[in-house]
Amino acid sequence: MDSEIKTWLYDILQSIEEIESYFEDRPKRFDEYINDIRTKRAVERNIEIIGEATNRILKRHKEFHLKNVHKIIGTRNRIAHGYDKISDDLIWSIVINHLPKLKEEIASKLEE
Repeated sequence: MDSEIKTWLYDILQSIEEIESYFEDRPKRFDEYINDIRTKRAVERNIEIIGEATNRILKRHKEFHLKNVHKIIGTRNRIAHGYDKISDDLIWSIVINHLPKLKEEIASKLEE
């Protein structure tokens, strides 16, 4: 595997782990999340990093396979360019439903 792709995969994994760390000492509760502007912004920033790293991987290797790759990049673009249209529900759904699966997928790619 190309060393830059590996670096970007590690960036994705690190961003996911950072998001997880925001909830280590407390349960993941949506009502608390929406009232915690610092955590919201930190989560959004890490999702931007995930999307940017994914975009760089695809530019480098168009055949690289990740599930939901275009949704990941699209979400990054929405956060970066349409910040006023970002739904807390959408970001929360990503945190709860999609990041754990992406983490497994990235870890698997790094083991190859």
